[in-house]
Amino acid sequence: MLFFIVPDVLLSAVALQDRALALRCCLWALGGALLGGIALFAASSVAPEAVTGLLVNVPAVSEDMLERVMADLGDIGPWALFLGPLTGTPYKLYAASAPQIGLGLGLFLLVSVPARLVRFVLVALIADAVSRWLLARWALTVRRVILGVFWTVFYAGFFAMMG
Repeated sequence: MLFFIVPDVLLSAVALQDRALALRCCLWALGGALLGGIALFAASSVAPEAVTGLLVNVPAVSEDMLERVMADLGDIGPWALFLGPLTGTPYKLYAASAPQIGLGLGLFLLVSVPARLVRFVLVALIADAVSRWLLARWALTVRRVILGVFWTVFYAGFFAMMG
């Protein structure tokens, strides 16, 4: 529930070797995201201050980010969930904020499915394509090292940018 390394890391690693398995793993990642979303939604419905206090201790999450999520949910409703991947905003913030603006769990979950699944599938397909077309001549071990370097640089930049 409080992971701050996204499932994309594992999905892309699986996709280097087996696209079909990676796509099946996208469904498992979606299931995990929905379960975590339900748990945070329910907890925030009962104790919003406690959940907020917990979330602001997650790396790269701030009070400002939570306020922006609340504003986005208030302005465009559940469609704000599609902004998360574009802005580096964790899904868990939307799950915790949704009940505070009166968004029902059913609608939240209905929009969560495409909002989460599209990104997971895109990451798996991009990793597969890069592996097949750009890195095909290198051994799987080398491709994994390249992917590890990519994610290390990505997260170093992300955490530096997010503070």
